[in-house]
Amino acid sequence: MSIEKELEKNGKLAREAGRKLSVLSTEVKNRALLEMAKGLETNYQKIIKANKEDLKNAKKNNLTSAMIDRLKLDKKRIEKLAQSVRNVASLPDPCGEIVKMWKRPNGLLVGRMRVPVGVIGIIYESRPGVTAEAVSLCIKSGNAIILRGGSEAFNSNCAIANILAKASRKCKIPKGAIQIINTIDRRAVFEMLKLDKYIDMIIPRGGEGLINFVKDNSRIPVICHDKGLCTTYVDSYADLDMAVNVSFNAKVQRPGVCNAMETLLVHKDIAKKFLPLIAKKFQNAGVEMRGCNRTKKILPKIKSAVEEDFNREFLELKLAVKIVDSLDEAIEHINTYSSHHSDAIITENYSNAQRFIREIDSSSVFVNASTRFADGGEYGLGAEMGISTQKLHCRGPMGLEELTTTKFIVYGEGQVRN
Repeated sequence: MSIEKELEKNGKLAREAGRKLSVLSTEVKNRALLEMAKGLETNYQKIIKANKEDLKNAKKNNLTSAMIDRLKLDKKRIEKLAQSVRNVASLPDPCGEIVKMWKRPNGLLVGRMRVPVGVIGIIYESRPGVTAEAVSLCIKSGNAIILRGGSEAFNSNCAIANILAKASRKCKIPKGAIQIINTIDRRAVFEMLKLDKYIDMIIPRGGEGLINFVKDNSRIPVICHDKGLCTTYVDSYADLDMAVNVSFNAKVQRPGVCNAMETLLVHKDIAKKFLPLIAKKFQNAGVEMRGCNRTKKILPKIKSAVEEDFNREFLELKLAVKIVDSLDEAIEHINTYSSHHSDAIITENYSNAQRFIREIDSSSVFVNASTRFADGGEYGLGAEMGISTQKLHCRGPMGLEELTTTKFIVYGEGQVRN
């Protein structure tokens, strides 16, 4: 069967499954999620075996250490995935929620109810953990899902998706509600983006090349998980110990992810005290700092930063550093270079913190906390489909509510319009 026909078959099956899934009770969906979590833990060796194949191919293809870190699965990470599925099961079901209700002068009762979007398509790279998170969120929110992972994680993604689909069917989740495109042929992505009759929303997660390809070729509405070019600004009113700890965590705790800090801005009044302290910690952790001319005067041994460094998502232990004269300059820099993902200020000044929150145009803005918290699980959403850096229809980590839409419901007593 051709790729075109195979994908159309997937789309039809997903559409039918989505209709059945949308009316299932919360109890049925939760039972399925718990069975899926159990399936991940029971079959962890099967997942690790598939993942080893992907890791072997990744090393053969000279993927970066950041990519390999995103790709790697072990028992601990699989247990964490299973727990994230259980977390989603414990969350309130958004489906059927009445968002608002009001009465019209003619007696009509008008309201809005949350309902599933229908069929979600997700196209993603590197991280096989996304498979479990995306599936769990879609099942709980009543949406069918079609997954298309990257070739570098093909074996891992297929193993996880098949385990989840098999477990879900034990609990009345309709066949076709969880599907993965079983080919690494790039044409599959192009054909998937034509399925506007069957897929209601496309979510791409990956590099700029993937994001731009999806936006340019999709007939289906796209919610973008763009790159993470996150900045931390150390204000002149910052507590030095806090600034060191938060900045270090934001860069080093897991450098290969989208919410890791890539640029550090430091106010000129605190730079001579702060920069040597953070430089010592970064040096011990193997971080390569690239500084502006003023930073180099304080830290002469670090590399010089070039303009492109402030517009770069390193995804490794590298960091661009710049000294700024004011909060105004910090805000201007972030809004100019930022990918509108997550940005932070370290300050004890309430007014500066409030200005930063108001004026930074990003999906998450932090005061005195690491950008590494920009995550659906950390926000209490259970998991996330991605982090939307656009403004319609959702922004920031996409949890259950973001996978629903609303419809108007109207109650009458025989009213007719004059």
